[in-house]
Amino acid sequence: MRILFDSKSLTHKTPFGTLTPEDKCTLNLYIPASVKASRAQCLLQKEDGTPFREVEMVCRDAQGDYDIFRCEFTLETPDLYFYYFRVTCPTGPFRLFKQGDGTNMEAGDLWQVSCVPTDFITPDWAMGATFYQIYPDRFYKKGSCDLTGKLEPYTVHKSWSEEVGWQPDSQGRILNNDFYGGNFQGITAKMDYIASLGTTILYLNPIGKAFSNHRYDTGDYKTPDPMLGTEADFQALCEAAHARGIKVILDGVYSHTGADSLYFNREGSFAGPGAYQSKRSPYYSWYQFTAWPDKYKSWWDFDTLPTVNKMDPAFIEYIITGQDSVLAHWLKLGADGFRLDVVDELPEPFLALLKQQLRKLRPDALLLGEVWEDASNKKAYGIRRRYFVDAELDSVMNYPFRTAILKFVRGEDRGEGFRDAVMTIQENYPPQVLHCNMNPLGTHDTPRILTALVDDFDGTRAEKAKRHLSPQQRQEATKKLKMASFLQFLLPGSPSTYYGDEAGLEGYKDPFNRRTYPWGREDADLLAHYRSLGALRRQEKVLRTGMAEFIESKEGRLHFRRVLGEEALDIYCNLSAAPWAIGQGQVLLGGYLDGVSESGTVVGVGGFCVVRKENGR
Repeated sequence: MRILFDSKSLTHKTPFGTLTPEDKCTLNLYIPASVKASRAQCLLQKEDGTPFREVEMVCRDAQGDYDIFRCEFTLETPDLYFYYFRVTCPTGPFRLFKQGDGTNMEAGDLWQVSCVPTDFITPDWAMGATFYQIYPDRFYKKGSCDLTGKLEPYTVHKSWSEEVGWQPDSQGRILNNDFYGGNFQGITAKMDYIASLGTTILYLNPIGKAFSNHRYDTGDYKTPDPMLGTEADFQALCEAAHARGIKVILDGVYSHTGADSLYFNREGSFAGPGAYQSKRSPYYSWYQFTAWPDKYKSWWDFDTLPTVNKMDPAFIEYIITGQDSVLAHWLKLGADGFRLDVVDELPEPFLALLKQQLRKLRPDALLLGEVWEDASNKKAYGIRRRYFVDAELDSVMNYPFRTAILKFVRGEDRGEGFRDAVMTIQENYPPQVLHCNMNPLGTHDTPRILTALVDDFDGTRAEKAKRHLSPQQRQEATKKLKMASFLQFLLPGSPSTYYGDEAGLEGYKDPFNRRTYPWGREDADLLAHYRSLGALRRQEKVLRTGMAEFIESKEGRLHFRRVLGEEALDIYCNLSAAPWAIGQGQVLLGGYLDGVSESGTVVGVGGFCVVRKENGR
């Protein structure tokens, strides 16, 4: 018999998940009576390993062959804490650590518990939202734009369906300076289409004036890229979105600028003196020169992306605190929040000030961070980040869910890993953050999800440009994508669709994941599936803010329940070797079902469905 403790179970820990300073936490440790334990303690420590508190546990009850040792404690200060147990028996004391959802003596992990501020709130409109992400140059083009001031050189594709530019120039450089002309007017023209997917948040990759088509090499933070249109065009986009109940968030790229920018001006494209041209430039203090002007710190050693000193007073005033700061500028034009690029590279004081000022400018604005790991305990550059315990972010990009979905749908995990990944995030994240999480399957930084599900090819760019899914691969990938997107839309948080995934776009990583939307060539069946998912989330509040409870997660079968008060929906996915009879209930949405038998709905192999049970549970 093992000692029992599962922090994800209310039998062993209440309340579930994170705490606030007002919460009393109760732990129940089940120790076999045969151990003859005379003492048990919970040893809490801070995130850096410093001992924090020893809490005595008292044997208050017995259940079958187990003695139940219980303790209660509060955490008065918001912070990240870890804990383990020490048990004393006739042969002496031993330590108890975490192993999976169980325990292990003298080796294993620590349990985690976060205490977050009581007043930590996130925008109501972002709770259980449905995101749609657009790479602006590649979505849709309408009309023409005045290209006066467009940073050169650049090329414009003659056809919307031409292959993306991937070849290096004569000097071996990848410039990413090929454009298709997607613009603000194009996005506005397609707003009904965006709304038809159930979208409630439109996320745009960078829109500021820049040399490249990805525009992460900011040339001017406050001026739209001429190819996209004007400020008035952007305002019209926001108005069209808001009229349909859709909020708009922008990419905030504050770790670096472009070398070809108003601020650095290495290429001399701008009128005023940039930091590269003069030490008297108002932007000189932004940058970190080791030997002015040609040697300077740059993002991942790309000399086209000089990094900025985020805590420079002039930079902070320009981005955050000035009367016409970058934040204030775009909020006035209609933006509803920001997604922070490489947020791990932004110092804590900068991030805290940004959040504070954003809330002052717009109390319900959303601040979302790009984080690829578990953001609750993330360490970056040797520093434990405090995104939640200091309420610095409202939301993050929830890549752990993406990884879990891909592994399950691809058959690399039989369900146990999926359950663990989902429950770990649900346990570690404050609920107000969990429901705002941006849950992607594809983004501009990942291969197209259709390709990722069936093809791991990692050859040269020339090979990737020529390689496409075979008809058989595409059929298999589409079937898997239906299940993957089903899970994405049915899990806690806010699902995010990368433009074109719903239409069947394929492609490997950058730049092949940035092809143009295939207008007129969409996969109609897949598009209808995505619209059904969006409609279901709009219809069922339990899918927007309910928690997940797992009933079964093994041998290729997933059964979890979304619960909100008395409301509950049951979700099933079947990748086992046989059909699965799941009992009676109202099927709200499903795929690859084998009909209804005497025993109820039968989920075929590769099938999925969401069901409202007749008895509610």
